[in-house]
Amino acid sequence: MEHTAYDAAIIGAGVVGCSIAHALARRGYRVCVLDRSGAVGSGSTSASSANIRFNYSTWEGVALAWEAYTRWERWADHLGVVDEAGTARFVKTGGVVLDSPDQDTGRVLALFDRAGIPYERWDAATLRSRLPMLDPAHHYPPKRVEDPDFWSDPDGEVGGYWMPDNGFVDDPALAAHNLMSAARRHGAELRLRTSVTGIRRVDGAVTGVELADGVTVPARVVVNAAGPHSSVVNALAGVADDFNVGTRPMRQEVHQVAAPAGAGADRLIPLVGDLDLGTYFRGTPNGDLLIGGTEPACDPMEWLDDPDDYNHAPTKKVFDAQVFRAARRVPSLAVPNVPRGIAGVYDVSDDWIPVYDKTALRGYYVAIGTSGNQFKNAPIVGDVLAEIIGACEAGRDHDAAPVQMRLPTTGHTIDLAHYSRKRPVNQDSTFNVMG
Repeated sequence: MEHTAYDAAIIGAGVVGCSIAHALARRGYRVCVLDRSGAVGSGSTSASSANIRFNYSTWEGVALAWEAYTRWERWADHLGVVDEAGTARFVKTGGVVLDSPDQDTGRVLALFDRAGIPYERWDAATLRSRLPMLDPAHHYPPKRVEDPDFWSDPDGEVGGYWMPDNGFVDDPALAAHNLMSAARRHGAELRLRTSVTGIRRVDGAVTGVELADGVTVPARVVVNAAGPHSSVVNALAGVADDFNVGTRPMRQEVHQVAAPAGAGADRLIPLVGDLDLGTYFRGTPNGDLLIGGTEPACDPMEWLDDPDDYNHAPTKKVFDAQVFRAARRVPSLAVPNVPRGIAGVYDVSDDWIPVYDKTALRGYYVAIGTSGNQFKNAPIVGDVLAEIIGACEAGRDHDAAPVQMRLPTTGHTIDLAHYSRKRPVNQDSTFNVMG
């Protein structure tokens, strides 16, 4: 049985898939979004810390994040529709990234200068004055909690750089729902609890997707935005060998503890990126501290063979590692005995930079490897895919003549070859969640 024909079928109703649906539907494409879950944004998106920051290791990463920020700031205007479920809110807190050898601060700040992103360079004395809850002690390199040296005295102090426009989105799943609502206003359709079991193709071109219920959805364009299941979908499309950069599912934990009394008395605790200790944290509207990790070399990454087979509960081992590190930076932080938080699955590329690209199968496109650091870019990622799809469907060879995209608000231009599936693994990346 065949379904109505669409211009584009998007596999995945996370924040990235919904943004692509919104961008294509605004451009007049007839769009259908397919997701096997029962709700929009219920996968990796719902497990996101939803931090909004601009410190990336590459020009495209910085410029894209700065452009996306302008949309988060005017979220209702970007959507152009009132979602009956409510509207996600961008909460501006500011943020500081502490110095460490794991990042090239000079390179990042040069990119900030190029992009016009405001920042301030802080020494340890300024950190004490501006954020008195933080102890600017130097602990590098990050160590495991069971390492006796974890509790060693610091051997100096760190500075950092402050970004006044950092913050977070208060409900990442709702943000995805907002984008899907906006897409539906432009005619997009949504099918939940729908599993894709095949990618139809004829003469080297995609013709649609096959579903578990026996229905075929004809489409001249198919976009893989399936998050941790992206490699499975690529295998269905027969394009697994078309990539120089691979993606793998990885289990991650984010934890919450009560913020120290008085630490955020006048405002929410800002976003703190602390590669010196291997963690990041920020305040939450309910008075907690949200704490995550930055994949320090001392911590093993938990790669998954099956993105559906993992422990959904936070573990005490990871909880202790992240929260004790945060407590070394915030000495007044109490560490509970029982872990509280969430565990989710990331879709991670080999260099932690996403793949936004065409493939060797005509009409089949990918927005994959996005977990960990691309939620913040979601409002503009839809336009990135729309630019690539529009150019390729009009006959352009994006591999030979990569699309150069002018970002509409900031006016910056980025080379979309940066996100190519054919790129060599990007050695300028931080190879962690910072990207």
